[in-house]
Amino acid sequence: FFEFRFPHIGRMQAGSMTLDLRAAIEPWHVLGEESGAQGTARYVDSSLERIQIKVQGLVSERYRISCNGIALPLHSTGTHGEYVAGVRYKAWGAHSALHPTIGVHTPLTFDLVDVWNRKSLGGCTYHVSHPGGRNYDTFPVNANEAEARRIARFVKQGHSQGTIDVAAPIVQAEHPFTLDLRQFSNYGW
Repeated sequence: FFEFRFPHIGRMQAGSMTLDLRAAIEPWHVLGEESGAQGTARYVDSSLERIQIKVQGLVSERYRISCNGIALPLHSTGTHGEYVAGVRYKAWGAHSALHPTIGVHTPLTFDLVDVWNRKSLGGCTYHVSHPGGRNYDTFPVNANEAEARRIARFVKQGHSQGTIDVAAPIVQAEHPFTLDLRQFSNYGW
């Protein structure tokens, strides 16, 4: 049940640290009624998604995990060196959405940043759809094809290059374990 509801997106290793991504639950809001061609419709804003990040082997004083250049608010699980966080992001531009002026945040680029040396030790990229921008013409024929499509959206490359300055994470009282990229939409995404 856990694997079905929270499918594994991908895993990346950098030295002794492991970054693990899984799909997470994101409630979709029902919007107001709108007139449609065949009557009244109640649209659901399905443009928001959330993923969970678990990192193992992290030394929190020296390393940070960033998503699109913004530090994640990591929280300890109680196991030494193990931390978790969530990322809420706008996955696609719906024609009827709760936040129509906020752009799409994907692809998501995750970096494991050494803050002492200001360098990314490695990272990964997660695409919401096909990384090449292609649309599939048909539905997957079985679970194996669906899983293969999902695996192709995670790439163990694409981390940031050069000198990186990642500020301390901003922990918001309303959702302290989640980085909400909608809050940072004025930064050019």
